Amino acid sequence: MTKHGKRVRAAREAVAGKSDVTVEEAVALVKGNAKAKFDETVEIALNLGVDPRHADQMVRGVVTLPNGTGKDVRVAVFARGPKAEEAKEAGADIVGAEDLMETIQGGKIEFDRCIATPDMMPIVGRLGKILGPRNLMPNPKVGTVTMDVADAVKNAKGGEVQFKAEKAGVVHAGIGKASFDEGKLVENVRAFVDAVNKAKPTGAKGTYMQKVSLTSTMGPGVTIDVASATGN
Repeated sequence: MTKHGKRVRAAREAVAGKSDVTVEEAVALVKGNAKAKFDETVEIALNLGVDPRHADQMVRGVVTLPNGTGKDVRVAVFARGPKAEEAKEAGADIVGAEDLMETIQGGKIEFDRCIATPDMMPIVGRLGKILGPRNLMPNPKVGTVTMDVADAVKNAKGGEVQFKAEKAGVVHAGIGKASFDEGKLVENVRAFVDAVNKAKPTGAKGTYMQKVSLTSTMGPGVTIDVASATGN
């Protein structure tokens, strides 16, 4: 049997018996138990009553968190000419076309978000098997296939979070850092939950939002009362 250290045991004891709490209580518990030597990411997970294998039950979207994520997002942009220059001026970390495609095909992926102008999609399309599983494939539905690359880069750098339901109907994302003020984390949680709520697909049946959990990188998870998270 694995023996856990004092820090892990203490963190688990702190949340023992505490479930379906308010957003404010969950944030306080997660912050209070984020005691790693680095600034832990606060992560949210939503269990949804959907089967994303069916097109009419896929949940996908994007939300700009009011207080950002606290993460330095590296952005790659597929563009040429003036649009490439726009992307660079907006703060893109990597800008290219065929050369960027070859770099990615070679296994070098040094970015967290990928943006492309529509004319670049024939090139980007060849990278589907590499970028798709990493949720990095540009998609017009979340604003990453666009002619307005400057805005897309600024949004990505400024706290925009993409979300997509996985096979089991779970959506998860980092919504801030443990060093954030409690109030800012609460606002980010509510903004994220609200965005997922609004992305409810037409084919969803029964209870859509079944469970909401909050945790930090190294801390125990806390379940949030769904009504508190949704404001219902």
